[in-house]
Amino acid sequence: MDNVLTLIAGSGRLDESAVSHVQATLLGAGGDVAAPDWLSYGKAVDLHFGGLDCRDALDLAYESIEDAPIDAVAQPDTDRRKRMLIADMESTIIENEMLDELADEVDLREHISEITARAMNGELDFFEAMRERVGLLAGLDAAVLEQSKEKIRFMPGAKTLVATMRANGAYCALVSGGFTCYTAFVRETVGFDMDQANRLEVEDGKLTGAVIDPILGADAKRQRLLALCAERTIPVEATIAVGDGANDLDMLAEAGLGVAYHAKPVVARSAGARIDHGDLTALLYLQGYRDEEIAG
Repeated sequence: MDNVLTLIAGSGRLDESAVSHVQATLLGAGGDVAAPDWLSYGKAVDLHFGGLDCRDALDLAYESIEDAPIDAVAQPDTDRRKRMLIADMESTIIENEMLDELADEVDLREHISEITARAMNGELDFFEAMRERVGLLAGLDAAVLEQSKEKIRFMPGAKTLVATMRANGAYCALVSGGFTCYTAFVRETVGFDMDQANRLEVEDGKLTGAVIDPILGADAKRQRLLALCAERTIPVEATIAVGDGANDLDMLAEAGLGVAYHAKPVVARSAGARIDHGDLTALLYLQGYRDEEIAG
């Protein structure tokens, strides 16, 4: 059997009856399906299958699941363990959008948050949206950048994901359209090997309202993925990328497995895999990790 369908419970338990229903649906469509292989009993299971392509199997799985809070990903059952993780930061590794947090300091959170949401859904040009939002922060005391780190909320499963992959020899990169003052902190706290982000211009202890060129957008993330693969002699197929916004799409498309994580609609529709309900440990189950192999 050349393919595998992974089912992951987002909340509650993954019942054997639900797994059996999906299995029966695939069999009824002419697929050849092996017995369930539990990666985490009641939480994540592999169904190895043949006779159907991945897209059809995934559609059938979601048809069977209906509205249950269960994620499903179908992929070839070869080389699932990835040698590199490349991750977006905001709304992916951390729950926050840090420009929105800074907007509180100038009483513009609602306005700036709206621009952020539209840019991340691909409705606005990323670069123009970046300049507009940062421009509204001109004159803000730079000390607020350090203070705002206290607001950072780490996404459930983030530290476990990175720790497990690094323990198994993978290289982990944090690439963000945000800012280095935050990515450096998140890299150190979560355990990433490197970080890449934009730089805010500061003069006389205050934000000027400008971003130091070049502004790093979607192509910079994709190019970093390719550069790291070349530097570390890792095939692109051996990478997993995760993100939530429109500026992650190029990176997700380039990676061996691109995962839209609790993503904006345009990203969820386009990515090769999507996690709508589970936490970031779902990315470990997609690679075939079992509970006993997961750090912590």
